[in-house]
Amino acid sequence: MPRPLVLILGDQLSTDLASLGDLPDDAVVALCEVAGEGRYVPHHPQKIVLILSAMRHFAEALRRRGLRVHYSALDDPDNLQSLIPEAERLAALYGCDEIRAVRPGEWRLWQAMTARAGAPLPWRLIEDDRFYTTPEAFAAWADGRKALRLEYFYRELRRRTGLLMEDGAPAGGKWNYDADNREPLPDALEIPAAPRHGLDATTEAVMALVEEHFGDHFGGLAGFQWPVTRRQALVDLRHFLAHLLPDFGRYQDAISDSEPFLFHSRLSAALNIGLLSPREVCEAAEREYLEGRAPLNSVEGFIRQILGWREYVRGLYWTRMPDYKRGNALGANGELPACYWSGDTELRCLRRAIEMTRDNAYAHHIQRLMVTGNIALLCDVSPEALCDWYLAVYADACEWVESYPTCWAWCCTPTAA
Repeated sequence: MPRPLVLILGDQLSTDLASLGDLPDDAVVALCEVAGEGRYVPHHPQKIVLILSAMRHFAEALRRRGLRVHYSALDDPDNLQSLIPEAERLAALYGCDEIRAVRPGEWRLWQAMTARAGAPLPWRLIEDDRFYTTPEAFAAWADGRKALRLEYFYRELRRRTGLLMEDGAPAGGKWNYDADNREPLPDALEIPAAPRHGLDATTEAVMALVEEHFGDHFGGLAGFQWPVTRRQALVDLRHFLAHLLPDFGRYQDAISDSEPFLFHSRLSAALNIGLLSPREVCEAAEREYLEGRAPLNSVEGFIRQILGWREYVRGLYWTRMPDYKRGNALGANGELPACYWSGDTELRCLRRAIEMTRDNAYAHHIQRLMVTGNIALLCDVSPEALCDWYLAVYADACEWVESYPTCWAWCCTPTAA
């Protein structure tokens, strides 16, 4: 009977993760906090707290299910502080005969893991089935097409899933209601306050740890309110459905220099680390339309960000890396302006976007795309430099999402749902 070490990464905090199925009784599940993952770009402290606290809570949830869990904390004296060596150390420690891992979210980790395939202790990589599509399926869809149009990909997924479909046709007679989603904010409009989550001892301990090890990174912890458990993520989902989704569509392209969140869901971080699944979120939004609580333009616009953009950019990433991140069609080679880190600029829209990002590890898609993105474009900033900035400063940033808009194929930034 094999004894695997099942490595779970910080963006794989889902109890239905493919590697957790059919485990032998003596399997060891490992979660590893390593300094290398916190420093390859200077991640916002709130992003690091989100991931580490969520990992610790998830490890406890797995223990309550009866699984044998090893947790390598950042300050453990034996921690090798690099993911691949630490996983192999633990496998040797427990006498495991293989390391199982679900496809990581980043190409650099995928390369590192596949490079160990012939090692004495083999790595067994499993496809991530938490998405609507796989890299292989996207490549099959893209094969032979002259242009990879998001709209066609999105329509195919609508047909396949049945989301917002009525008798084989799109609900309401149109596939896309983006034209209805461009209203400016009225002068007087009350924005529902975001839900607040209590900080338990686990999160407070992680905050102290991050302050000690990553306190020099851009951003602060004072406003930390990200969900670190599935229960908290479900609270955020229910709040969005009840209070924000009805107006999400009409105001999704609006901007404010005083309200950082507006009617955006802020669910992308929970989606990207696995506390919520895209299927449950899309199906919950669809129910709001079917039961008459949210208009079609809002629901379709929201589902398109997840079913359309999120799946599409992941497919592009995995079928075009590693050259994809280095793409630079306009030959832009400038450095990122210092004000992106300091907020010291007379451009009010840019200053407020950076200040909100500093305070919340978040900015909605208009601030990311139309403000920080377009100003970087005008300044001839290298796409890779801007990609790394996005990856560092946003709590919901993953390379497979952030690398698309920074290749200057501008259309929409999907992470900020």
